[in-house]
This record gives sequence, C-alpha cells and structure tokens, in this order.
Amino acid sequence: MSFVHASPVGVPGLAAMATGFVLFLLSLLVARSGVAKDAGQQKKSRRSLAGILIQGLAIGVAGFGPINVGLAPLSAFANGQAILISLLMAAVIGLFVTSTRALGQNWSLVARTRSDHSLVIAGPFAHVRHPIYVALFLFMIALAVAFGHPLHLLLSVPLYFIGTWLRIVEEERLLRERFGSAYDRYAMRVCRFVPGIF
Repeated sequence: MSFVHASPVGVPGLAAMATGFVLFLLSLLVARSGVAKDAGQQKKSRRSLAGILIQGLAIGVAGFGPINVGLAPLSAFANGQAILISLLMAAVIGLFVTSTRALGQNWSLVARTRSDHSLVIAGPFAHVRHPIYVALFLFMIALAVAFGHPLHLLLSVPLYFIGTWLRIVEEERLLRERFGSAYDRYAMRVCRFVPGIF
C-alpha cells in the first residue's frame, strides 16, 4: 500500500465531508457539554484509553496522504462520491446524536461507570450494543472515500477493530460488574455491531 498515490476525488465529495465533519464536531461538543461530572465515578481505564488511541490512529491512517482532486465537479462519479459521503456522514451523525441522547449522563469518552449509572437499552442500543463505534467506523469509511484513499482501509480497518475490541472488553466488563444478569440478558438479545448478525 502506498501513501503517495490517491484515487481522484471531486470537490462535491470533499464539500460533503467537510460539512459532515463540522456537524459531527458540533454534535460532539453538544454531547460533551451535557455530561455533568460525577464525583463517584471510577478511575478512567487505561485499556479504554489505549483503544481510543488505536481507533484514532486507524481513522488517521484512513485519511492520511495527498488528495488528488482530479474529477470534474459536475461528473457523475464526483456527484456519486458526494452522495455516498453524505449518506455515510448522515448515518454517523444520526447514530452519534441518538446514542448520546439515549445515554444521557452515562455517556463518556473513556470507559467508566457513574454512581447513578443506568443500563441503557433504548434508542440505538435496542438494536446494537455499541452504536457509537459503528458511527466512528462509518466516519472512517467516509474519510477514506472522500480523500481518495480506499486502499488505506486495508490497514485502518484491522487497526480500528483492535482499538474497538480493547474498548468494548473494558466497557462490557464494567457493565457486567454493575448490572450482572440484567446486562447478560441484554447481551444475549442484542448484537454488538450489526443487528442479528455480529
């Protein structure tokens, strides 16, 4: 895999990515501002922090390298890219916003439980146990497509799954410790990432 070559992309796709990214950042800031500190929370998990770093590296790899703006802006391929990127980013933002709203005060970047933590099984969590990680995966795909680096996914996807696995192992351990058989019943009923499959 070469980080020098980039597939041609169009301005409409880059504009769709930029717009989606700004909207995603705004939704992240809103979610962060809505979470109050909890004096009774546990220490932040090192495994979860390592997972965040590896996920970030994976997303960085997907977008790293030159951008070859070689498609005519009004071409069918350029507009097809823009539509695909727009759909991916709409899914990213929709999943993230609905997930953080469902989590409420439980939401956190790093795995931890609060003194008033509750088991959230509504919203996207009724269908998959880790919808925010699904959203970040779709973001990584959108970034690779927008920047013309689809081959980078050969490295970034495995990296992303390693980082995600580190995070979910820690999160699920904490939830099992906190909610016991209630979490086990939920986990038996709801798949981690793809409803009814995985």
